[in-house]
Amino acid sequence: MSLLTPDDWTAVALSLRVASVATLASLPVAFGVALALARGRFPGRSLLDALAHMPLVLPPVATGFALLVLFGKQGVLGQGLAKIGIVFAFDWTGAALAAAIMAFPLMVRPIRLSIEAIDADVDEAARTLGAGPLLRLLRITIPLAMPGLIAALVLGFAKALGEFGATITFVAAIPGETLTLPADIYQAVQTPGAEPRTWVLCALSAAIALGAVWASNTLTPRTKL
Repeated sequence: MSLLTPDDWTAVALSLRVASVATLASLPVAFGVALALARGRFPGRSLLDALAHMPLVLPPVATGFALLVLFGKQGVLGQGLAKIGIVFAFDWTGAALAAAIMAFPLMVRPIRLSIEAIDADVDEAARTLGAGPLLRLLRITIPLAMPGLIAALVLGFAKALGEFGATITFVAAIPGETLTLPADIYQAVQTPGAEPRTWVLCALSAAIALGAVWASNTLTPRTKL
């Protein structure tokens, strides 16, 4: 007999869904912020850097509470969004939003480092040959920064998969709706006699994270120029 319940498997599937959506939704924004921090020289750059890394230093529960205040059904933004059918509080989309915010700093840093490592002469040579900013971005910056992009995807996915504090504060842990794998593990820990089930859930979480890292290590060398 399986140690895992149907709710456990639903939590695993939901976590994969939440982590995937959170990572893919964060990637364009993380790339834009990383590009601005790596190459931009503008007033407020230090502030942008601090804001981008704030989820790393804030308690996750504080981040979740801030999301609840902003995007809750009675929140500053939540009320207006609810009128057009966009709901985050106590919904899986809210779990994805919380995970995306918590993973964001870990995605910005590797992309920024990859962009900063690109030789400025390469971009300058392309500019002198008539390549516009968009063409240089698509043909030079993104391909050369691809290892950083892949690292960002892996780090973001792993962080989103393991996000707990902000998620449970913002969307609770509703089975089949917002009960993600970390919350399921926490509930198993609190359940008397559920230690074997807890071990299996932890092993599943570790296997998924290791699989993501393995995929990254396999794909990254193929994208280096």
